[in-house]
Amino acid sequence: MDTHKGVLVCGEIVEGKLAPITIELLGVGRKLANELGEDLSTLLMGSKTGGLGQEAIACGADKVYIAEDSLLDDYNSDAYTQVAADLCRKVSPSIMLLGHTDVGCDLAPRLNGRLGGGLALDCLALSVDPATKLLVSTRPVFGGNAHATMVSKSARPQMATLRPKIVPPAERNDSRQGQVIPVEGKIDPSALKVKVIDRIKEEVEGVKLEDAEVVVSGGRGIGGAQNFGMLRELANVLGGAVGATRPACDEGWAPARLQVGQSGKVVSPKLYVAVALSGAMSHIAGCLGSKYIVAINKDKEANIFNVAHFGIVADYKEVLPALTAKLKELLSK
Repeated sequence: MDTHKGVLVCGEIVEGKLAPITIELLGVGRKLANELGEDLSTLLMGSKTGGLGQEAIACGADKVYIAEDSLLDDYNSDAYTQVAADLCRKVSPSIMLLGHTDVGCDLAPRLNGRLGGGLALDCLALSVDPATKLLVSTRPVFGGNAHATMVSKSARPQMATLRPKIVPPAERNDSRQGQVIPVEGKIDPSALKVKVIDRIKEEVEGVKLEDAEVVVSGGRGIGGAQNFGMLRELANVLGGAVGATRPACDEGWAPARLQVGQSGKVVSPKLYVAVALSGAMSHIAGCLGSKYIVAINKDKEANIFNVAHFGIVADYKEVLPALTAKLKELLSK
């Protein structure tokens, strides 16, 4: 008899607040738990959780497990894995959800190796099969050219990581009631193989690439670092951020932190403007979650047009100045 019940979200805390991906996971988790008729739980780790337990309850959680330890303030693979695995063995969730973030991408496989079960990475959608009550995970394959549906039929917990900004955040309800439960047990420092010595925060002007609702990205066809100024001007007008393809970053035209793609950052803005980039599968995998993709390329056969919602076949040097000027005019009214 299967004793696994409920949905468990492994939350993340950023600068003393629930990370946006955690609030998104709580929204999805609440929906899945309702379809199963079971509870939604959340695990939060760190010594400065403050009132985040009640925050998670307001966002849909029935139970919030708080693991308070200074060793959990910075992400540590060994410590987080130990705490999360121990809790899973204790509460036996049927489904466990993590964000497809730097933390989730490292933690999920480690937990899966210790707990067994099925694991679907980088999911675009999650649902419950009404007939079998199993988790149905939809994820991109073949560089985003197709979507695969995955189901774990027997192993538990059913695990999945969800791509950030692919679903709306949970609706907050401050009147919700729930339980905040301390996690018992201390972490043995001698068992940790990795130690965080220092954390250097990179100063970024304007909106961060992964948080931007508008991203203007340039590729090899931009021709040089000096031409990225046109992209920045358009991004500034729209209140967005600038991105780049791997070839553009390799050429030194843009810093590596702006790389969008399979080996860079995955973004899901409301508007993605792809300028003078061909649309390699590795790049498309990083922006396919965008609500609207606008492609500007003088090569009408460029692959980017196959995924774009709108396309302009023209030289970007002619299009961008005119587009930027028109937007300035419209937005000034």
